[in-house]
Amino acid sequence: QVQLQACGGGLVQAGGSLSLSCASSGRVYSSAVMAWFRQAPGKEREFLAAIRWGRGSTYYPDSVKGRFTVSRDTATNTLFLQMNSLNSDDTAIYYCASGTELSYSHRSYYNWGRGTLVTVSS
Repeated sequence: QVQLQACGGGLVQAGGSLSLSCASSGRVYSSAVMAWFRQAPGKEREFLAAIRWGRGSTYYPDSVKGRFTVSRDTATNTLFLQMNSLNSDDTAIYYCASGTELSYSHRSYYNWGRGTLVTVSS
């Protein structure tokens, strides 16, 4: 099975920006949907963004629209998440995931990378 590896997390000050990447160990097929989620302590896993790998069309929940941008590099099979105007509520472990169905539910994605921790200091 293709493995996903998210990286780029770290400590950032409130108001700052951070870019995450998610490398796939194998080819990501054009039919795939790749997504970013996050999970803060004691909270549900939250959908952040998704991208249809082939078309490049993107989807965001209202909570991050305008602040987060998902993109991909099909040549290197890498997924990205650009995060701007970060605040303490964005502190969480961030995960990338893949599936074949566009969904805001983490249950629809079957392949998950190990998360990367993002900490926003106020």
